[in-house]
Amino acid sequence: MTILIAALSGLLFACGSWLLMQRRLSRIIIGVGLLGHGANLLLITSGGTGGRPPIIDGSPLSDYADPLPQALALTAIVITFGITAFLLALGYRSWQLTGDDQVEDDVEDRMIERWEADHAESEHPDFDPDAELPSDLASNQADQP
Repeated sequence: MTILIAALSGLLFACGSWLLMQRRLSRIIIGVGLLGHGANLLLITSGGTGGRPPIIDGSPLSDYADPLPQALALTAIVITFGITAFLLALGYRSWQLTGDDQVEDDVEDRMIERWEADHAESEHPDFDPDAELPSDLASNQADQP
């Protein structure tokens, strides 16, 4: 049964990761939810079989349940809820501004990238960023922290 739950957790991680790479914010939000559920399932599975509550009453320590996976699962639930609420607010604002939930490329990043490329070419016309460094420069660069 544990292998089945671990495989289901892996499937949730895989589907959530695939959804995170999409361009629609609604799919990204669902992907974050699937990743959160996969993490919770994996944490609870890692706790092993159930046991008695962790209260000291003279019983052997092996009879007690491990409270750490439960605490980590609660923490994962809170973090997932916070991220989901933030992404829902972003999605709502995106819907208000554009009428769509598609994540667009940042125009300013493209402008800065284009400016840097033009600036590097005008300052050093023979500059080739893909060229290998000479051996003496490569060894000096490797020595520096």
